[in-house]
Amino acid sequence: MEANTALVSTDYNRLPLRAGSEDQYIQAVNAIPALDVDEEQALAIRYRDQEDLEAARWLVLSNLRFVVHVARGYSGYGLQLADIIQEGNIGLMKAVKRFDPDVGVRLVSFAVHWIRAEIHEYILRNWRIVKVATTKAQRKLFFNLRGSKKRLGWLNRQEVEAVAADLGVKPETVLEMESRLSGQDVGFDPGPETEDEEGSTRAPAAYLTDQSVDPAREVESEDWADWQDQALREALDSLDPRSRDILKRRWLGDSKDTLHALAADYGVSAERIRQLEKSALGKLREGLGAGVLEA
Repeated sequence: MEANTALVSTDYNRLPLRAGSEDQYIQAVNAIPALDVDEEQALAIRYRDQEDLEAARWLVLSNLRFVVHVARGYSGYGLQLADIIQEGNIGLMKAVKRFDPDVGVRLVSFAVHWIRAEIHEYILRNWRIVKVATTKAQRKLFFNLRGSKKRLGWLNRQEVEAVAADLGVKPETVLEMESRLSGQDVGFDPGPETEDEEGSTRAPAAYLTDQSVDPAREVESEDWADWQDQALREALDSLDPRSRDILKRRWLGDSKDTLHALAADYGVSAERIRQLEKSALGKLREGLGAGVLEA
């Protein structure tokens, strides 16, 4: 066992790991010899017990071919296979870090979940500008809906219900995800490719109005801010000096004083300061509410 482990830990330095193209990389990782059960177990124990990075490196290298195999199953999303493989390699490294050799399973069986998780996250981040899958049910549909469709075109009602039952989601979720998968990204700014036969454009910039530069809205917003400021000042002036000082030092200053600091200044307990603060806030809300009604 020790001899085999020593051989493994020295031979990897002579492996063809540098590759100039995707095909060369795949050939290089396929040339790396696979570990048998005893070698994998010994390396995993060395990494877990001694934090031996050489053992962890060999565990990763010997399973890179498996990452390529998994990554090829995600070639239908319009993304570069090399990028998908790279994300899968990250998942493999995370799996090696968490692998427990005492559980009694091979590293590949444990790592496949981490590899797929990293690839899924990468595809969801990069497949569209707008994220198409946010909930757990939508993520499940994203990677299973294509395989569940038996024909091209939109699903009929029977197929929708069958897919929903098979994946454990609602039929409405299936319809929503199918619509998202069938849609395409649209540029916000109009361009020649977005014009129809009559010369009009379907880009969002043509029909989504920017309200932030409306002069009337700007004046209204400024007036509302001025009124709120004036109402707050009047409500504060209506409080007694101690309550007003407590609120200013607790809420309106650059650095908020603690209840105990205020209690020391006024010679009362922290609980009493809390009660005064609560009462002052209630009066402040009443004053601001009355101002809204008058306005």
